[in-house]
Amino acid sequence: MLVTSSPRAADSLSTRLATEIAEGIRARSGGPLTVRDLAANPPPHITPAYIQGRVTSPDDRTPEQVEAVKVAEAFVDELKAADVIVLGSGMINFGLPSQLKAWFDHITWPGVTFSYGDIGPKGLLTGKKVYVVTAAGGVFSEGAWAPFDFQANYLLHLLGFIGLTDVEVVRVEGTVLGPDAEKTAVANAETAIVALLAKAA
Repeated sequence: MLVTSSPRAADSLSTRLATEIAEGIRARSGGPLTVRDLAANPPPHITPAYIQGRVTSPDDRTPEQVEAVKVAEAFVDELKAADVIVLGSGMINFGLPSQLKAWFDHITWPGVTFSYGDIGPKGLLTGKKVYVVTAAGGVFSEGAWAPFDFQANYLLHLLGFIGLTDVEVVRVEGTVLGPDAEKTAVANAETAIVALLAKAA
């Protein structure tokens, strides 16, 4: 499954490189590829209808609650069906795109994708491989700006919270530091992708 979220369309490095990973894996496996473009078809922000509907018996839901829950069910069903998930995220104001956050708000579902027990929360979406491609204009993997990376760290936390702990991260960063820096950033990401695809074969 491929999930992209950048509003930059064809200019998006996170979308381009995430697609490269997903297509590479599909070429090796021969399986189908479900694509969820959250920028082209943004999910709604969660509403009282969803918050109340997801804890209401299906027979007792209002029509509005039924529709709101259907959105989340479609997202969760796609995740459950996928063996491999590739996620692309371009940094916006130090975090992830709002449409990607809205998607996570729908799939982070108590009793469905995580539960609470005696020792705390437990993720229920286990046994899947995840590849995350993050893009950022600055350098956030190290150095002075690392404490302000509210994208990659948040994504890893959310994925782990719902049970997706086998995650590989590919960063393409420093792209606003000049043409040479952008070329180097893309080349480094491409090298990392080649290595990941070789390992996945």
